[in-house]
Amino acid sequence: MIVTQTPLRVSFVGGGTDFPDYFRCAGGAVLTTAIDKYVYVIVKERFDSDIYVNYSAKEIVAVVDDIRHDLVREAMRATGVDCGIEITTLADVPSTGTGLGSSSAVTVGLLHALHAYRGRLVDAKTLAEQACRIELETLGRPIGKQDQYIAAYGGMRAIRFEPDDTVVVDPAGVDPAVMRRLQQRIQMYFTGRTRASDSILSQQRQRIEQTRPQLDRLKLRVEQARALLTEGNLDEFGALLDAAWQDKKTLAESVSDSVIDDLYARALAAGALGGKIAGAGGGGFLVLYVPPPRHDDVRDALASLRELPVAFEAGGSKVVFNIHA
Repeated sequence: MIVTQTPLRVSFVGGGTDFPDYFRCAGGAVLTTAIDKYVYVIVKERFDSDIYVNYSAKEIVAVVDDIRHDLVREAMRATGVDCGIEITTLADVPSTGTGLGSSSAVTVGLLHALHAYRGRLVDAKTLAEQACRIELETLGRPIGKQDQYIAAYGGMRAIRFEPDDTVVVDPAGVDPAVMRRLQQRIQMYFTGRTRASDSILSQQRQRIEQTRPQLDRLKLRVEQARALLTEGNLDEFGALLDAAWQDKKTLAESVSDSVIDDLYARALAAGALGGKIAGAGGGGFLVLYVPPPRHDDVRDALASLRELPVAFEAGGSKVVFNIHA
């Protein structure tokens, strides 16, 4: 039996520039971090030759082609596992529509577990590349490439997407003491809504030419944000998140709405310096930068929402149990 643990993520700035339609012309960049909330994948050999898949539904099939869960089906095809197996996926937070990169974490975790099941050790680069191939090319999902890479690598990363499809994954280079201070200033609240991101991301992709000035600014803010963190200017980093969010909201009509705008305005009035909706927008988690003296004020202002305490995660996808080891 194999168990993998793959982190979810919070993207700070640059989201949208990781779309191939954008970065193949101009290059893209994101600043993103793994967090201590995870997707778990359990793979166990069966005595019979059937395939069992357990998630929010349960499937029992005889052949890979009959699996309805598209990520499981394509991960099995990619790794050459075709029968006699049971696969279970679990998540610390709802696995779809929360903006924390869960779908890509599932894909990376599945690939990692199935490779380990076949006795293969694979590195983070291979996992990320295979996950991107499945999600963007095989399944044709209208998404970018940052989620697969941060799930595989972990840590806080500045990731560059070059026009020739090269992806450069660098540590953000932030002093550990500054990282701890930043972690203390990040608050996350569940809006109470999940959303299917495909429609938002499809519109975002269709509007790339129209929103190119905003995307160009979002890309430039990655190095600005990284420099602020390197210098320890955390409050300025918080303010930069606000400026980036104002651009992010213009990328597609449903990134934000009156309800999200009201929640965000209440948080700012209570002392938050900046923030954003995680992921594509439209729901999921509200991520805020809040100086510690104002934590309780923001909690009071958002008392109707459930807070999710998070910490940064230094590691990426890993095999945490292998009965054959």
